[in-house]
Amino acid sequence: MPEEFTHVDEEGDAQMVDVGDKTESERRAVARGQIRLSASTLAAIDADEVEKGDVLTTARIGAIQAVKHTWETVPMCHQIPITNVEVEFTVGDEAVEITVAVETVGKTGCEMEALEGVTTGLNVVWDMVKANEKDADGEYPTTAIEDIRVVEKTVER
Repeated sequence: MPEEFTHVDEEGDAQMVDVGDKTESERRAVARGQIRLSASTLAAIDADEVEKGDVLTTARIGAIQAVKHTWETVPMCHQIPITNVEVEFTVGDEAVEITVAVETVGKTGCEMEALEGVTTGLNVVWDMVKANEKDADGEYPTTAIEDIRVVEKTVER
C-alpha cells in the first residue's frame, strides 16, 4: 500500500496530480475489449446489414470522440494533446473485439483515453444492435461487454 495517495491532498480531499515538473515524452497506450453477440447479429454487422446503419464506422467515431473527451468524464484526468488514435475491430464467431491505440506527447500517460475509447466503442456497438439482440421476452441473453483492459503502455524519453 502506498505511503501517500497521489490523488488526495493533506486534508484528505481529492486532487489532480501535479505533473508540472515531469518531462514531456512520447507515450502510447493500447486497450482492448469485446462485446459478445449472437451469431445472427455478428453476421449482420459483418455484412453491413444492421438496420440502424454502419455499426463499426459509427463505433469508430464514438471511440475517437471518447478518447478526445476523456478529461471531461474522468475526474482526475489531465487534458492531454492527443497526437494519434487508431481504432480496429475484429468480428469473430462470438464477439466483436475493439482495440484502441492512443498516442500523445506530454507529461502523463494516455491509458485512460484508450480505455474510454474501448468502452464507448463497445457501448456504441450495443446501441446500434440492441434491437437485433433482444429475444421474445425482451431480454439480451447473449450480449455482454467484457474483458476491457490495457494491453500495452510505452513511454519514450
